[in-house]
Amino acid sequence: MAANLKDIAREAGVSVTTASRALNGYSDVAEETRRKIERVAEALGYEPNTTARNLQRRRTDTIGLILPLSTELRFSDPFFSHFLTGVVEETASRAYNLNVSTSSHEVEHQTYLRLIRSRRFDGFIVVRTMREDVRINLLREHDIPFVAFGRTENDNDFHLVDDDGYAAMRLIVDHLVSLGHKRFACVSEPLYLTKAYHRVQGFIDGLRAHNLPVNDDMIIETLFRQPSGQAAAAQLLDRPVPPTAIVAVNDLLAIGAVAEAQERGLRVGHDVSTTGYDDILLSRYVTPPLTTIHQSARHMGKMVSKMLLQLINHEPIEEKQIILSSTLVVRQSSGPCP
Repeated sequence: MAANLKDIAREAGVSVTTASRALNGYSDVAEETRRKIERVAEALGYEPNTTARNLQRRRTDTIGLILPLSTELRFSDPFFSHFLTGVVEETASRAYNLNVSTSSHEVEHQTYLRLIRSRRFDGFIVVRTMREDVRINLLREHDIPFVAFGRTENDNDFHLVDDDGYAAMRLIVDHLVSLGHKRFACVSEPLYLTKAYHRVQGFIDGLRAHNLPVNDDMIIETLFRQPSGQAAAAQLLDRPVPPTAIVAVNDLLAIGAVAEAQERGLRVGHDVSTTGYDDILLSRYVTPPLTTIHQSARHMGKMVSKMLLQLINHEPIEEKQIILSSTLVVRQSSGPCP
């Protein structure tokens, strides 16, 4: 039978209250007494009742991450999988639990409200932020600790980690212009997502900075994965005057565009250039390898998780908002304008 507090108190010659306070780290127990109690607890194989302790502290040592139950975000998405790996590693290193839940897009705010009221979470990680994000408004109204992976369009007075997608897309446009391209197209994720909006704005302003025309019909808003990228590229390449450069806001869309070009007998990097964003592992091994923007999803996941745990535990946070710069990786999918 496992030892309990009474056993430890009796063996150490102290009261149950003193034994409890020593094992829970209270400062009003003398250091010599604390060490004696800890030695006895270890000798008896004592394991604390973490559930009872957390109830007393009104803590659960659990953080939540809610995913839309739709095609928007899947565990098979390479970028998200690596992001989640970073979150898991950081939470585990601090002996916290991660609860990943799903919700339909239409009632996502109701899922958040239900989980807030359940008091089963110490805080939340918000992913795929939207330009108008009811989830963030809800968490702020209820004064719940959270960190967002991304920004909103207006009031960003909350803890967040994001990449500078606007500046990164300017790098891509500059690179393609340096290769002589003048006819551009863009394939984007849904523009209600802040990251997609920022990246498309970077694309547009990049063209304007080089005095190149911005044609709305050459910017296609679609979903997230290869089939969507291929379908969008088909529309673009069917135009009477097709683009010589297709800029996608993620690697999966770009890989779909590459597939469409190759099915038409076009040589990617010669007849048409294609670029992605994220630098997922697959981008290095497609043919030709993909020019893209590198960012470390795993590192970002660790940063978001670390910031949330600091917030929950009232620890100092050096920066409330971290906006990361990304790096252009030039490979064979981009080449001189034909």
